[in-house]
Amino acid sequence: MQYLRLERSYSTHTLDAYCRDLQKLFNFYSDNGIEFRNVTLNELDLFAGSLRDKGIAARSIARILSGVRSFYRFLSLEKEIEQDPTELMESPKIGKHLPQVLTVDEIDQILDAIDLSKPEGTRDHCIIEVLYSCGLRISELIDLRISNLFLDEGFIRIHGKGKKERLVPISPRAIRELHNWFEVRRHIDIKRGYEDHVFVSRTRGKALSRISLFVFIQNYAANAGITKEISPHTFRHSFATHLVQGGANLRAIQEMLGHENLGTTEIYMHLDTTHLREQILAYHPRSKKKQVQNT
Repeated sequence: MQYLRLERSYSTHTLDAYCRDLQKLFNFYSDNGIEFRNVTLNELDLFAGSLRDKGIAARSIARILSGVRSFYRFLSLEKEIEQDPTELMESPKIGKHLPQVLTVDEIDQILDAIDLSKPEGTRDHCIIEVLYSCGLRISELIDLRISNLFLDEGFIRIHGKGKKERLVPISPRAIRELHNWFEVRRHIDIKRGYEDHVFVSRTRGKALSRISLFVFIQNYAANAGITKEISPHTFRHSFATHLVQGGANLRAIQEMLGHENLGTTEIYMHLDTTHLREQILAYHPRSKKKQVQNT
């Protein structure tokens, strides 16, 4: 864990996930009398099979096996083992998952469902606008600091995964929302150590939690009549998808999202292709003619 935290710069959330996943591996070793330094590829395949037997989804199994690989890569670097048994270990095949996105109208509906007469309403309205305007991860929004806002220049500084820093443009509308929130925020009793956090709890005066963000966004979506399954991350997907649909350069989107690999960003091209196909099927005369014949 020290290696992952100090040398790989993994977040506390990621470290906790690795710990839980590796515990599954050690439980399997304990149940089957396997010594972790002497494990074979066949035994690792049996471990993967045991996860499937428990009904764990392929995507989750792939994540667990990724943690197993990291663990044995570390043992190899530390000369604790002579050969890495995970080199030929295969992960389950996972189909390309297209994330859920919201239309601009749906985002406006969610914003309209927020009661701005309440102090937390002003804050939540601002949170959703910043999430959508800047395409931030949940952790990046929770950790956003006042000292990293350059609103006169129209940028905010983000510390993303692996403590990598990037500058993200922020829209004039999101800037107005931040100023509205700061008017409310200055009346909150903010606890020591959280003075620089942009978003804080009105009652506790501390940084918001991931769960509280998830809950209030789902509640606002339900109040707005949105039936899609959404989370705070949905606004990040919507941000990227709408940029692609508007013709933005994919590498520029990669920079704004803080993706290490362009391949991660390219999923939004698939989303846009799906959108284009739907438009063709709905409006192209050949497609419409075929639909009439079928009916």
